[in-house]
Amino acid sequence: MADELLDVVSNDDLVIGTELRSIVHQYGLQHRGVHVFLVTPDTQLLVQLRSRHKEAFPLALDCSVSEHLKTGEDYRQAAVRGLQEELGIERAKIQELIKFRMEYGPNDFEICTLYEGRLDTQRINYDPQEVEGVFSYYLDELKKIIQKGELAISRWFVEIIKWYLGMPSELNIMEIYTQQRILLTS
Repeated sequence: MADELLDVVSNDDLVIGTELRSIVHQYGLQHRGVHVFLVTPDTQLLVQLRSRHKEAFPLALDCSVSEHLKTGEDYRQAAVRGLQEELGIERAKIQELIKFRMEYGPNDFEICTLYEGRLDTQRINYDPQEVEGVFSYYLDELKKIIQKGELAISRWFVEIIKWYLGMPSELNIMEIYTQQRILLTS
């Protein structure tokens, strides 16, 4: 994976510097990320299986898209870029749900925004270097998978799903943009 330049941010999400991704993770510098939940026409959540080449949680289930923000990029730009790079999706209509802080793992502290949108499943053309495969699950299926520990799941995906379902989670919510969630209102 290329060593991209990331913004280092304060607890208030203000840029206080820039650093290479490897240095950010080596020293535990807080940085930004974005996640996207895409909902299929039959109200399932599109879930990606992370590439076997990923450093963190290879071959684990993850959000439809998860991305770091590159230096100078805003959350929406990163979400749109991630949709295109990981799933080959252009011009997706997404809405912000929340902004949160979380410890993703050792030396991995992020401030993230979660987006949600609808998906036409015919438009997926995932990048095999980024994603091993894509699947879709109903929320109750995901809840059971998490509870039983049947499959490898990225730590952040578990916490985001718990929050989405109204369960206690490790997300430190900074801002709620909307209370309406597609999967809970469909």
